[in-house]
Amino acid sequence: MNHIERTPDPDKRTLRRQILTVREGLPGDVVRETGRTLAARALELPELARAGTVAAYVSVGSEPGTIALLDALRARGVRVLLPVLLPDNDLDWGAYDGEGSLARVRRGGRMTLFEPSGAPLGPDAVTDADVVLLPGLAVDTHGTRLGRGGGSYDRVLARLDRAGARPALVVLLYDTEVLEHVPTEPHDRPVHAAVTPSGVRRFG
Repeated sequence: MNHIERTPDPDKRTLRRQILTVREGLPGDVVRETGRTLAARALELPELARAGTVAAYVSVGSEPGTIALLDALRARGVRVLLPVLLPDNDLDWGAYDGEGSLARVRRGGRMTLFEPSGAPLGPDAVTDADVVLLPGLAVDTHGTRLGRGGGSYDRVLARLDRAGARPALVVLLYDTEVLEHVPTEPHDRPVHAAVTPSGVRRFG
């Protein structure tokens, strides 16, 4: 892939397809073990150690697993917020109270999601978070995150900016998903760190 400053969105789509193809070929035991390892790595982050509220998400399919991390944070007494996808692709938020508090939902023709079943807290609830754990498909050496392309987290990051909130932004990935270059667009906001099974990568 060419190393250029600005790359048209079709290149993002190609990269997404490539990464998703690799993920879909992962055995279930690798996905589960990655989730346990990621939880241990992430819990070493000073940002999470001092966090009172963490906005996170429930992994689905072959995404790096998050349930072990969510449960560990909750056991520490951390308030964990999880997203609820709205019809316009924006995100509302609800509290995580254990796996039993999750509802399995299907949004139109999209993948099945696991969302908090309690009372919605509103889209602005994320501005209370000390750390935001972002889903992603890749990150590059500058901290540019490749998302799935739905724009939900672009809205979240814009909301944080408008509120003057400055949480730590952390993406959870497989080791092979830390790349030299990810196509960049003007609205992209870099993350502060990526957690993979082999460790933590920080970005300036």
